[in-house]
Amino acid sequence: MVAITTQAMADEIRRQQLLAQSISTDQAAVSSGKRITLSSQDPQAWVQISDIGRAQAQNASWSDNISYAEGRSQKAEGNLGELNTLFSRARALMVSASTSTMDAAGKAAVLAELSGIRASVSDLLNEKDYQGVPVFDDTNPTMVPVSRGLTLEAVGTRQSIESGITVNSTPRTLDDILLEAYNAVSSGTQVALDASLTSTEAGLDHVILQQSIQGIRSDRLDTAKSQNTSIRLDLKERRSGLEDTDLTETIARIQAKLLSLEAAQAAFARINRQSLFDLIS
Repeated sequence: MVAITTQAMADEIRRQQLLAQSISTDQAAVSSGKRITLSSQDPQAWVQISDIGRAQAQNASWSDNISYAEGRSQKAEGNLGELNTLFSRARALMVSASTSTMDAAGKAAVLAELSGIRASVSDLLNEKDYQGVPVFDDTNPTMVPVSRGLTLEAVGTRQSIESGITVNSTPRTLDDILLEAYNAVSSGTQVALDASLTSTEAGLDHVILQQSIQGIRSDRLDTAKSQNTSIRLDLKERRSGLEDTDLTETIARIQAKLLSLEAAQAAFARINRQSLFDLIS
C-alpha cells in the first residue's frame, strides 16, 4: 500500500513539473515574441524557418547589390546631366559664333570657355567615386546580380558615352567635336563654324540619348527594388506565421495551465496530508 502511494506521488510530482516547465516555455515565448527557439519544439516548422532564413539572407544580399547599383546609376545620371549642360552651352557658343561677328576679345572669351568645357567633359567622363570606382565602366559594363537569375547594368561604359557619334558619315567623339569647335572659332571661317555647329548639335543629341538609356537602367533597377521589397515582405510574413508567438492564444494557454497547476498542487497537498495521516495511523 505504501509502495503504490509512493509511486503515485512521484508520478504526480513529475506531471506537475512538466506542467510548470510548459508554463515557463510559454512565458518565454511571450517575452521573446518567438514561439520556436529550438528544433525539437516543432521540427517541421524549424526546417521551413531555416529555409526562409536562407532566402532572407540572399534577399538581403540582392538588396545591397541594388542599393550599390542605384548609387552608381544616380551618379551617372548626374554626370550625364552636367554633360548635357556643357554641350548645350557649347552649342549656344557655336550658334553665336556662326551668326555674329566677334572681335578679338569676344573670340578669346569663347575660346577660353570652349577650352574649359572640353576639360570639364573629360573630367566627368573619367571621374571616380569616393571608393575609386569609375563613374562610367571601362570597356565592359559591370553586371550586378539583383535577383535569382537576373543581372542588370548599373551604368554604361565610358566608351559608349564619349564615342559612337557619326557626323556626315564620319565617326566622332565628344572630345573631337569640342576640339573642332575650338578650331573653328579660332579660324573664324564660316564653313568651319557651320560644320562645327552641326557636330556640336550631334554631340548634344548623343548625350541626350545616353541620358535616356541611363534612365531606362534606372527604371529597371527601380523595378528590381520593388520586386525585392515585395519578396522581403512575403518572406517576413511567412516566417512570422511560423515563428512568432500568438500572444492572445499563448496567454490564454498560460492562464489555463496555471489554473490546472494550482488545482493539481492543492489536490496533491490534500492527498499528501491524508497519506501521511494513514501511515501514522
